[in-house]
Amino acid sequence: MRDLPPAFVAHCAGGVTTLCRCWSLRRRDGVALGFTDHDRDLTFAGLVHAARTGLEAAEASAEGGFAVSGGDVAGALSSLGLTEADIAGGLYDGASVETWLVDWTNPETRLLLDIGTIGEIRREDDAFVAELRGVAARLDAEIGHSYRATCGAVLGDARCRVDLAAWRETGRVLALPEPATLRVAIDGTFADGLFTGGRLAWTGGANAGLSADLRLHAGDLVELWEAPPRPVAAGDTFTLTAGCDKRLATCRDRFANAVNFQGFPHMPGNDTLLHGVPGSAPVLDGGSYFR
Repeated sequence: MRDLPPAFVAHCAGGVTTLCRCWSLRRRDGVALGFTDHDRDLTFAGLVHAARTGLEAAEASAEGGFAVSGGDVAGALSSLGLTEADIAGGLYDGASVETWLVDWTNPETRLLLDIGTIGEIRREDDAFVAELRGVAARLDAEIGHSYRATCGAVLGDARCRVDLAAWRETGRVLALPEPATLRVAIDGTFADGLFTGGRLAWTGGANAGLSADLRLHAGDLVELWEAPPRPVAAGDTFTLTAGCDKRLATCRDRFANAVNFQGFPHMPGNDTLLHGVPGSAPVLDGGSYFR
């Protein structure tokens, strides 16, 4: 049971309503954007909600208990703040969204329908569909430590304690053989494959300020998991951070950091469950023990 604003209740009881939907979006970098499916701009809470964006509400659901509710919002990529490059660059990942039902004749008469975050964004040509996840989605996030053979820390964090300054190299792009493959010149000396599983942070060019995960590093080739969202040109600069596969051997031999390893490398695995009992039978061929 929720209390509705008296002005909103009075408006709905009038028989004829003038309602529209508005979305207030705030990215993690502090940028705030407003959108509405009305035919003119609406301003409330100090934010202009732009019309003529092609934005419209799609399917929405509400769930009881701790089930995750949510919905979709669809629209066209436009010059009003949403660009394909920004979406592909992850600027909208985890952005918070407030969904409002607003009286367009008096925007101060409004009802907050939901608060959520941006989930999966599906893009096709010049259009997109963004998934809105309710606050219960936070309960699905892994919290705490896991009991597993591999390390549970992130390279360089407070649990790992590796100083990443010693594991970074700068470089520049020489060529782009494939959309997600870069031929590069990296400063300094390093072992082949050191940056596999690491990070690339762009410091120059159209992608400056963005970063990406590395799938593979072999010699002068660097392969990204996804193609950069903006065009890459020869001479674009970047910084590479070494990768870690979370194994004890890598922690010990590469980083000399076994004392801070946050895994359980000697825990029994599935092979222990399948191993035969010593002395139970001379030949473990699947036959009966009693014949």
